[in-house]
Amino acid sequence: MTETGATLNLWQVTAPSGIQTDPLEGDVTADVVVIGGGFTGLSAALHLALDGADVRLIEARDFGYGGSGRNVGLVNAGLWTPPDEIEAALGMEAGQKLNGALADGPALVFSLIDAFDIECEAVRSGTLHLAHSPKGFKDLRNRYAQQAKRRAPVTLLDPDETARRTGSTAFHGALHDARAGTIQPLAYAYGLARAAADAGAHLHAHTPALGWSRGAGVCRVDTPAGGIRAKRLIHATNAYNTALPQTRAFTPVFYLQFATAPVPEALRQDILPGQEGCWDTATVMSSFRFDRAGRMIIGGVGNLAGVRASAHRNWARRKLGSIYPALADLDLEFGWCGRIAMTDDHLPRVVPLGESGVSIFGYSGRGIGPGTVFGKCAAKWAQSGAPDAFPLALSDSRSDILAPVKAGYYDMGSLAAHLFEARRLFPRADRARRITRP
Repeated sequence: MTETGATLNLWQVTAPSGIQTDPLEGDVTADVVVIGGGFTGLSAALHLALDGADVRLIEARDFGYGGSGRNVGLVNAGLWTPPDEIEAALGMEAGQKLNGALADGPALVFSLIDAFDIECEAVRSGTLHLAHSPKGFKDLRNRYAQQAKRRAPVTLLDPDETARRTGSTAFHGALHDARAGTIQPLAYAYGLARAAADAGAHLHAHTPALGWSRGAGVCRVDTPAGGIRAKRLIHATNAYNTALPQTRAFTPVFYLQFATAPVPEALRQDILPGQEGCWDTATVMSSFRFDRAGRMIIGGVGNLAGVRASAHRNWARRKLGSIYPALADLDLEFGWCGRIAMTDDHLPRVVPLGESGVSIFGYSGRGIGPGTVFGKCAAKWAQSGAPDAFPLALSDSRSDILAPVKAGYYDMGSLAAHLFEARRLFPRADRARRITRP
């Protein structure tokens, strides 16, 4: 069974056709070589090409194959870690720099979508962070206070307003962030690839990096049928490692999603009428949203490989029914999952690869905005060589020897939580009103 596990990735079915490229053949030179055709690598290639650089990007499979094409599609501002905690961890000046850069992440994403006419089902109506319990609402109040003092356009919603915005009484309140929105993530990756190619970047899908070396002021990346010599190297495979030696200072965590058949229009009118994307405050979090065709997409931490698939599918059915009883009998027509690079402090990493390369990873589940931002910053770094081109300091290369243990904990923990929740669910969710029309 493949990594996608259950059935089929919705994003692969509904995305417009991607660009066609040839695998790299022979030896070539460039100003910059980028490894990885996801949000970060494609953003870097696009911004480098727009600046007139000679850039080559190689991707082992198809563009967007990894986390970028398996994403929930929530374009959130900032990171999962609240801004006060980021500033406490990094120091005030460094924390403010990172917070400021990533607060503007959705604006950069939607500006690129507009500038390059990227067809990716973009909806900029905000997102809803939902309190799954009274304790969860307390956390949202804290997050609201932190964002409000930074003048972010956020609104704390009481249970009644949350019920109106979601169409469900399963939640105890919500935090709405007007900066955010939703996209079809694979279509966005395809759009970045097309924009980069149109700007002059040389892109090569189905060209894995076999290894790299440096000497005489240049890097060389070897591929099955050739190689690239460049002044700068940007390694941007995130949780999808290549054969290149790089830091392993993250834990790979799986996130799964299921999508229903299109919800009948009579039911859709009262469910997420504002088209916000949603996720909750639970320790083993879950998410849900509509796509343009009206399919309800529900997701959570977990791996669909092997025998886990049926347990997670049963959880998704019951979870959906606990939030929206009227949707409980809809078929789950699609099911897929992808890997997240989770760092120990949930902050990204930029690790030097000698003096002429960097490896960027560790968005901890926030890939769209941060990936796009860090890609643009990487392009600036490649042109200038200045480490302060990034919104955080370069990290030491190190490995997390406990990463395999942590990965197993997340995998089995999410499976246990879903098995338990599928039988118990939430008392408040059990009282969710049925959304029907006369």
